Amino acid sequence: MPAPATVLVVCTANICRSPMAAGLLAHAFAAQPEPLRSLRIVSAGVAARGGERVSENSVLALKKAGLDISGHRSQPLTQKMLDEAFAVLCMTESHRTMIQLQADPAPKNLFLFREFMPAPADKEIGDPFGGSIRLYETARDEMVEALPSLLAALKSRLKA
Repeated sequence: MPAPATVLVVCTANICRSPMAAGLLAHAFAAQPEPLRSLRIVSAGVAARGGERVSENSVLALKKAGLDISGHRSQPLTQKMLDEAFAVLCMTESHRTMIQLQADPAPKNLFLFREFMPAPADKEIGDPFGGSIRLYETARDEMVEALPSLLAALKSRLKA
């Protein structure tokens, strides 16, 4: 049986946004029919050091949504992760640009987490690092808002 397809979520240090996004996606995928339910989620950072703990405010923001990401440890983005990913989801255009410039080959399946949101929605999710819990909750809410359109886009890509 083939390994499940991987969705790779990327931010800068892999301690705030991408761990929250991975937790939210895992929860959303669990409630979906196949093949979405079997998608594997991995998160990494374009400038991450390995083994760092997830930020406390990221843990708190997701705990308020009933999810526990406290066990997450950061990992740097690798070419192998990019090569194996069914879809790569970035938080900002700068993340996408860094990946396009540094990856060889650059992934064709590289999107913003909020890319599939209808206009005039902001397509980027700002970095809450070092900010108040409110900033982390805003980032979480922007991710939650994007989930329906993101799930629909992933579902249609799986069928293609």
